[in-house]
Amino acid sequence: MLVGLLLPAVQQAREAARNMRCQNNLRQMAIACLNCESSCRAFPSGGWNYYWTGDPDRGQGKKQTGGWIYGILPYMEQGALYQLGADGQPDTVTPEQKTGAAHREKEVLSFLICPSRRAVKSYSHVCKYVNCDDISKEGCLKTDYAANSGSLGRLAVDKPSSAGDLAKYSDSHSSLWQFQDSDFDGVIYSRSQVSIGEIRDGTSNTFLLGEKYLMPENYETGTDACDNQSAFQGFDTDVHRFTYTIQSGDNRELYQPRQDRSGLYVYRNFGSCHAGSFGMALCDGSVRRVAYDIDWETVYRYLGSRNDGQVATLSP
Repeated sequence: MLVGLLLPAVQQAREAARNMRCQNNLRQMAIACLNCESSCRAFPSGGWNYYWTGDPDRGQGKKQTGGWIYGILPYMEQGALYQLGADGQPDTVTPEQKTGAAHREKEVLSFLICPSRRAVKSYSHVCKYVNCDDISKEGCLKTDYAANSGSLGRLAVDKPSSAGDLAKYSDSHSSLWQFQDSDFDGVIYSRSQVSIGEIRDGTSNTFLLGEKYLMPENYETGTDACDNQSAFQGFDTDVHRFTYTIQSGDNRELYQPRQDRSGLYVYRNFGSCHAGSFGMALCDGSVRRVAYDIDWETVYRYLGSRNDGQVATLSP
């Protein structure tokens, strides 16, 4: 009887500790993003698309094929990991680059995993990258966190998708791209290069990154379409989420934050496995708990935009 009485309290204490670790993960990554902005005058870019992983020879910004998590590695004391695959040829995919990238994809980094959700290990991987050896049979590093791409935006992944596209699409203003900066109002998105001065709604009023929603039955399977690739990939819903949409015909309710739930497949949402609230880091580096029942058509939506002029704040 005594064990039965104590068990809920013990479980609650353990979950509180895991929740704190999760918030610390967010805080570390937010500080890394701010350090990147301080050094490069821009937050880490969202990369190209899900055909690509990081390339150390392409630096930061619009030309970097890899995503934001790859971009913050040097600011997370992971400089050696960032440099794997360096070959001195930014516009060419070489065997050396692909081999190094494959080694990087199989690394395990604890700060990318929520301890309440799943274990820190390699998980099933589906897609193949242009600039990386095939690791689909070996698994890769996943992440439980996503960057804020804003309250509007769209996904377009059909270009570029081959090694021959590297030089062709490298121009930061290339007309070959399907969308431009004006298509997004978040902080990190496809080929983004946003400076802190562009956060016109205020750094304490704008989301930077946060926990992402997943279906519990897919935590370890690799079959979820928004969790089937590595943490270092370019722009896609595996590593990016939105707070709203103004696209015609798109269901806005699919963007509201959610607690993980079996059978509910939505793929652009922030959310978590935690009860009551989920963690979000703001552009000033602070981390806040956000209730799932937040007014998502106004407050939550506005917090996702860096420059809509609608200043919203989270309740204390």
